[in-house]
Amino acid sequence: MTLTADTTEDSAAEPRLKTVQCLDANGLHRMAYWEWGDPSNPNVVVCVHGLSRQGRDFDTLARDLQGDFRVICPDVVGRGRSDWLADPMGYAVPTYVADMVTLLARLDAQQVDWVGTSMGGLIGMTLASLAGAPIRRLVLNDVGPTIQWAAIERIGTYLGAPVRWQSLDDAADAMWAVSQGFGPHTREQWLALSRPQLVPLAPGEGGGFKPHYDPAIAVPFRALTLEMATAGEAMLWQAWERIAAEVLLLRGADSDLLSAETAQRMTQRGPRTRLVSFDGVGHAPTLVAPDQRGAVVDFLRSP
Repeated sequence: MTLTADTTEDSAAEPRLKTVQCLDANGLHRMAYWEWGDPSNPNVVVCVHGLSRQGRDFDTLARDLQGDFRVICPDVVGRGRSDWLADPMGYAVPTYVADMVTLLARLDAQQVDWVGTSMGGLIGMTLASLAGAPIRRLVLNDVGPTIQWAAIERIGTYLGAPVRWQSLDDAADAMWAVSQGFGPHTREQWLALSRPQLVPLAPGEGGGFKPHYDPAIAVPFRALTLEMATAGEAMLWQAWERIAAEVLLLRGADSDLLSAETAQRMTQRGPRTRLVSFDGVGHAPTLVAPDQRGAVVDFLRSP
């Protein structure tokens, strides 16, 4: 792991864990979300994580934002503290968008800002493209309408694998091995990102830890073909053209998922978009480093 100078984080503030019931084809499922800041604050930021992650990924950013915003960080269904779906084919963007609409109704939020990393960005982009969308400002973290097929193949090599780890350190090391694109982190920063990713196993189960997500999220992911991805890309570009929100597009300069060509194209068509690139980072910036957090905070706080 690459080590960098550590920074002092405010660990006093902790989020509140809440849940909301959402509808799916087989009944109801419970989606958990983490709330930071004043619950009566009308200025709401929703932060949505990547494919195999969970809402605590945004702890560091949320601490920066909570003085000005009510910060909501959901665990997308199948991840973190949320329920698992009976039908794994429900693990798809339409389900996630419907869940977020339910969440926004629970929050009684008429207008929100959105920070979405990878999958969370696709959810936000899709929601923002709908008529009457409540998203005012949209931060897309290393994702766009065109996703490089090589990155999908890379993620498919480890997503949903039946893994167990005996210790937090073992788990952190294993997750780091497939997360080099996240860029430089101190050991302390990486352990903080790793802890919420784990479920402790009882002694009768052999002890140790397993990933904090339903392995079945890999089922629809592995069913994806290049032809399906190409068709989806065309639909996403159409959605991009319909977005009225102001957009901040973040890109890891070494990203294998969001190409430099796609990022530039996004600034030339569709919504007004500002592009910020981070050197030494691939897919995807974790929004832990001060320059990454600063770009997001400045964008959301601007008049």
